[in-house]
Amino acid sequence: MNRETAISVHDIGKMYPLYSNPRDRLRQSLWYALPRFLRGSQAPVFFKEFWALHEVSFEVRKGESLGIIGENGSGKSTLLQIIAGTLAPTCGEVRVRGRVAALLELGSGFNPEFTGRENVYLNGAILGLSRGEIDARFEDIAAFADIGQYMDQPIKLYSSGMVMRLAFAVIAHVDADILIVDEALAVGDVLFVQKCMRFLRRFRENGTLLMVTHDTAAVLSFCSHAIWLQNGRVQQAGDPKTITDAYLNYLFGQNEICSKPEPAPEAMEECISECQRQRFKEKRGDADIEDCRLELLRLAKIPHDLEIGPFEIESKNFHSGKAEIVDVALLDTRHQPVSVVCGGEMVTLRVIAKAMQPIDRPIIGFYLRDRLGQTLFGDNTYLATQHHKLEVPAGHPFCGAFRFRMPILPAGDFTITVALASGTLQDHEMICWVYDALALKANSPTGMITGLVGVPMAEITLEV
Repeated sequence: MNRETAISVHDIGKMYPLYSNPRDRLRQSLWYALPRFLRGSQAPVFFKEFWALHEVSFEVRKGESLGIIGENGSGKSTLLQIIAGTLAPTCGEVRVRGRVAALLELGSGFNPEFTGRENVYLNGAILGLSRGEIDARFEDIAAFADIGQYMDQPIKLYSSGMVMRLAFAVIAHVDADILIVDEALAVGDVLFVQKCMRFLRRFRENGTLLMVTHDTAAVLSFCSHAIWLQNGRVQQAGDPKTITDAYLNYLFGQNEICSKPEPAPEAMEECISECQRQRFKEKRGDADIEDCRLELLRLAKIPHDLEIGPFEIESKNFHSGKAEIVDVALLDTRHQPVSVVCGGEMVTLRVIAKAMQPIDRPIIGFYLRDRLGQTLFGDNTYLATQHHKLEVPAGHPFCGAFRFRMPILPAGDFTITVALASGTLQDHEMICWVYDALALKANSPTGMITGLVGVPMAEITLEV
């Protein structure tokens, strides 16, 4: 383990014995209690082996952030407990360099009979702080937790959100080198979660972060590396966008590769005219507000007609065979394809699909994502058709169109991912998913955007 490595995990395995009934557990315990000369050479086994982790290996360098994703029961929490030292591995080796602060199961390390104040001192001592160090930091911890008079009440009276507030406040003030977070922020209110996110962003500038979450957007936002655990094994490891895309592909699809050629122009025209026979609309607000900054963008003479191609399909896509997406295009007000945007202009995203089998209540949706894979916004056609019994016969094309004013995007590369499902938002079957179906480039004058996107302004004034 070199000086730049914060965590080294080598061939970790964790086995749990599963007993069919309590008698087998008793028999196994009695056998181990026998004197060694009475046991014999053959050891009886009254349980089945369940390996929660199997041959897991990776390294995390100082200053890196690692996100661990996977389904429930894949071994994520078990792995973090072994790294934190609260659980011993069955085999393998873990080496950690630096002070570790872990926020694992909600309330772990707390005594429910103690007050919040007493648990701060208890938890701080567990994390290696002296009483004097905790005294010096207590006011900051209390201010971060912001639970007021409940600090002197037993935490058995706390809500789950209050417990999380107190636990995170402690680990945020122990000057840890390595921070381990296991899905703990899922129970917090939005304001406190934002406070924690700001702390995590500051922490990762100098510290090492390990986080387990089902929120792939958090992995994309916080982590420099990602691991996908499946059935206790490392299914895939690499950069966050590649890993989260592969994980979502596994969750929502059938891992079936879809690679379709671009349809001929005459077939496309026939498909569009077929789609226009039956239309459902949903009106949302005033789409005709003119952005006062558009003229500045026009004067910049930024081209809008660079050709990238109307539909670029990668091998990560999948479909169930019931239908396929045959064309995706972003159109300007003249119905011409665009591949470079500034934001503020009216555009129409058109998604054309074809049914291989009868489709009941189809839903077409999209996401706009930045180069890191973070979802900026998206929508779907469900509300436009929720009051209509819509069925698409086998062999028929159908079209989803989204007309909207494009937000002002920072300069860079963006992609549009599209999907097709059937049913409702709460209960639906995923039919087809096309990652990065359309590639866009955004150009924007410097200083016009603060944040991930800029909102088109109807008017900007400054008066004295």
